[in-house]
Amino acid sequence: IEIVPKRFIVECRMEVLRGRVHFFPFSTHSTYFSIRARASFKVQQGNDPFFQAAIERASLRFRESHSPDPLLIDPYVGCLLPCNSVEDMDQELHPYCLATRFIDDKLLETMQSTDGLKQVVLLTDGLDTRPYRLNWPTSTLVFDICPEKVFRGALQKLQAYPYGTTVDDIDAGAKIPRGCMSFHVPSESFDVENILCSKGFSGTRPSIWAFQGLPVVNLESFKDILSTVSNLAMKGCLFLGELPVWLAEMDVGDHVGDLSAIKKWLDDLFMSYGFRVKMIEYDEVARNLRQDSAKRVSEVSTSILFVAEHLRFSDDQMETWRTEFQRIEEEGDEEGFEEL
Repeated sequence: IEIVPKRFIVECRMEVLRGRVHFFPFSTHSTYFSIRARASFKVQQGNDPFFQAAIERASLRFRESHSPDPLLIDPYVGCLLPCNSVEDMDQELHPYCLATRFIDDKLLETMQSTDGLKQVVLLTDGLDTRPYRLNWPTSTLVFDICPEKVFRGALQKLQAYPYGTTVDDIDAGAKIPRGCMSFHVPSESFDVENILCSKGFSGTRPSIWAFQGLPVVNLESFKDILSTVSNLAMKGCLFLGELPVWLAEMDVGDHVGDLSAIKKWLDDLFMSYGFRVKMIEYDEVARNLRQDSAKRVSEVSTSILFVAEHLRFSDDQMETWRTEFQRIEEEGDEEGFEEL
């Protein structure tokens, strides 16, 4: 965002004009600002429900980061929000923030305790700041699968963080930890698997996958995600995150409020793609994190928090073993021919 001070004012109102967001004074003793909107954050996205949902999630992280006793701190999220965002000091804790903290901790704990785990795949809404704010182990490869337009707009803002800097400032901009690399994969791509592999992902090395925020329009689109993870992740890899509970409504119907019915639906869905899944209750997460967290939770979650272990071999693992088996067979045939 480029902020150019013009003159001092007391109050201002926002008006959109030709791709620029202007603040015009109500009185003559006011401040006038001209803020040039980045390409992917233009007014056209104002009617995009997925973009609005991403902004809402970012706002929740911003609010929690500025609470008196924050459960998580996102130092970059402020630059991603509209300029009229204000700090909400309400101490209520949204379930989304609980899930975010749980996923953060699970990602880092698993990477630190698993030998050779250097690949992280994030399935996000494009405004996720995990590549920058988490302390990834050295040599970690972070792959962010998210909407292209939202990601590009967010990247421009993050590169200009903090306010007033430009991409030409050497010390400016959000950066991933030293020794790590980050790659973007557009979620709209027709062949996400091949693009992911072309950027360096390997199905013969351990990986961990996190799903939070990536737009899904129906159950079939989430099944496509499960299929992708199942094809690429090695046996034993973890897939965790939170998915909207409405995905279960078509199959569960009137039992959508029944926890046992939701768990069975989740088990059947994930097992059909080779995952053993565990449903995590938000209250349990709150109690484990901090004694007073459960009291701060503001509402019942509309999402399902889960951790799943992959029980199948990846396509790359199968191909490696198929090639090796073929080589052994050919060597055996050659030895038999020589004996004859």
